[in-house]
Amino acid sequence: MKNYLSPSILAADFWDLGEQIRAVERGGASYLHVDVMDGVFVPSISFGFPILEALKRKTTLLLDVHLMIVEPERYVETVASLGADIITFHLEATKDPDEVIRRIRQNGKKVGITIKPATPISALEPYLEQADMILIMTVEPGFGGQSIIPHCIEKVRELRKLTLDRGMELDIEVDGGVKASNLEVVLEAGANVIVAGSAVFGADPEGHTRSFVEIMERKQ
Repeated sequence: MKNYLSPSILAADFWDLGEQIRAVERGGASYLHVDVMDGVFVPSISFGFPILEALKRKTTLLLDVHLMIVEPERYVETVASLGADIITFHLEATKDPDEVIRRIRQNGKKVGITIKPATPISALEPYLEQADMILIMTVEPGFGGQSIIPHCIEKVRELRKLTLDRGMELDIEVDGGVKASNLEVVLEAGANVIVAGSAVFGADPEGHTRSFVEIMERKQ
């Protein structure tokens, strides 16, 4: 499967956000990861809909929108209308995952489903056939700059085996603690969409992006 890098703007310098995004574009990123946090499902509050709308006007990268919010079904239509290409929601945040999926599909967007580190892969099984992408959180959601939780790599491996056994070509995304030094381990476990924040943005986002992309291309 093709590998894709999805830099997380949670770690970007918002004083110079436009140039930082242009830098990861030049470096070869495919997606842009946008974490929407409500301060309820996770402790932090991030950016809201005006940022998403502005991003869509300024970049051609696919907008990979990660909803860390309670009752995500309430906001699918809005997020879709503002330009999200992939809408990912947490199984733990809704009482009706099928309804969230239905609304995402109804709005013509790709369906992403994610789980926290403590949630088992088995929780995803009823929804795998309806998803375009599964996001495995490899840190506790809500804060950037954390170290990867080792057992979550085994969850990636478990999920990839499950999809292969079912004959499915499903994108598996990993978010949390990925850096150049552990990227190959994450890819070998079966992930093919990599979210990176602190490891990409900073002094040289273009160069860091290019380094990630080069490793990912070698491992395809």
